[in-house]
Amino acid sequence: MAGEQMKPAASLLLVLNFCMYVIVLAIGGWAMNRAIDHGFEIGPDLKLPAHFSPIYFPMGNAATGFFVTFALLAGVVGAASTISGLTHIRSWTVGSLPPAAAAATIAWTLTVLAMGFAWKEIELHVRNAKLRTMEAFLIILSVTQLLYIVAVHGVRKPS
Repeated sequence: MAGEQMKPAASLLLVLNFCMYVIVLAIGGWAMNRAIDHGFEIGPDLKLPAHFSPIYFPMGNAATGFFVTFALLAGVVGAASTISGLTHIRSWTVGSLPPAAAAATIAWTLTVLAMGFAWKEIELHVRNAKLRTMEAFLIILSVTQLLYIVAVHGVRKPS
């Protein structure tokens, strides 16, 4: 498949990825809000414990803080990359390819990084259903974002 034949596939993957990144942002926002509201609290007379982590999330395990932080970064960059992707889909020229491919590649690398923390969180077992959902979305997004990068490269120079 080449040229115009890849445009519908790229469009579908762009919309799918955008929706999934928005869901990741919603769940990640909930987790961050919950961690801020119900995180570690200490009285004025007490000292911090020896192994205190500022990235403490009460609903997960040791990897949750890193997972949520990088999932939020991947979600924001991934959702923002759809702007240049939309521009590329609309024009579908070789000139619009570099910004769309670069933004999508940066979003994909952050998604793969967050997926690595998702696998670590799965390995450590203790997590709730919302975090499991976000893990699944990031694992799926790491594949669909890569497929989107391949699809946007389907544009050809005019002969």
